[in-house]
Amino acid sequence: MKFFGKISLLGVVLVTTIALIAGCGGGDNGKKFLNIATGGTAGTYYPIGGAMAEILNNEISGMNASAQSTGATVANINMLKEGQVDLAIVQNDITFYAANGTEMFEGKKVGNLQGIATLYPETCQIVSLEGKGIKSVADLKGKRVAVGAMGSGAEANARQILAAYGITYDNIDVQFLSFGEAASALKDGNIDAAFLTAGYPTAAVQDIASQNKVRLVPIAADKADALIAKYPFYTKVTIPAGTYGMAEAVDTISVMAMLICTDKIDDAMGYQITKALFTHLDRIQAAHAAAKAITKEGATKGMPIKMNAGAEKFFKE
Repeated sequence: MKFFGKISLLGVVLVTTIALIAGCGGGDNGKKFLNIATGGTAGTYYPIGGAMAEILNNEISGMNASAQSTGATVANINMLKEGQVDLAIVQNDITFYAANGTEMFEGKKVGNLQGIATLYPETCQIVSLEGKGIKSVADLKGKRVAVGAMGSGAEANARQILAAYGITYDNIDVQFLSFGEAASALKDGNIDAAFLTAGYPTAAVQDIASQNKVRLVPIAADKADALIAKYPFYTKVTIPAGTYGMAEAVDTISVMAMLICTDKIDDAMGYQITKALFTHLDRIQAAHAAAKAITKEGATKGMPIKMNAGAEKFFKE
């Protein structure tokens, strides 16, 4: 009886083990689980990520994708690094810093990041008011300038743009203010100009424009070219006339929101993900106005890192 008891116990163990393997997606028929890191629920990344998850679930057999609210780009890259998520929506400039171990990733290089696609522009906007006499970045010398929160992506953008004009923080009255703080300070007359990086039209700038005549400071074409040559994540962009009541269009640069993964996503899955998303862009564009700028033609523009080979294959078809 003891012998048969042992056989029965062994059978239970074997059945349990097989069930656990099947439940973890073992075998070709197992579910494919993908977590997509986005941003705060009130932001742009979250609804776009949700639309992406829905498309992947509908278009890829056995897929179980979900969008996860997070602290956005820096947090998302760290979550990818730790294997807590599989895909992430991020800014391409901060992704460049992570891949190269610079700026806020100094000494913390993330070596296995891969690009799926760049998505839509997040524009570097230099905001001032009429009457301040600021018509060029060169005019910021000696002025009170908000450059973003210290260590933020926007602050890095500001520092790089100023450097293209030969300006350092020693040449301005630098103010490390968040986006919201800078908008209030500009309205109250406590600063002369502010750098911000966001999709346009930006609500805080619209708020300023409702009470004041806003001037957006352009970035000259030669300076933009020099910045793009040095930092491959930048692209040129033109903010249309009338965006904040301006009479003329304004040339500037932008970084790009993008979708990334790590080398844990194999080439075949990378291809499936990319094909599903970019053949159903209408569903993503319905999720948020910013997504209307996502196109297959622009999906490698501003790509700062090596692409997943499957994604690259799709865009070459």
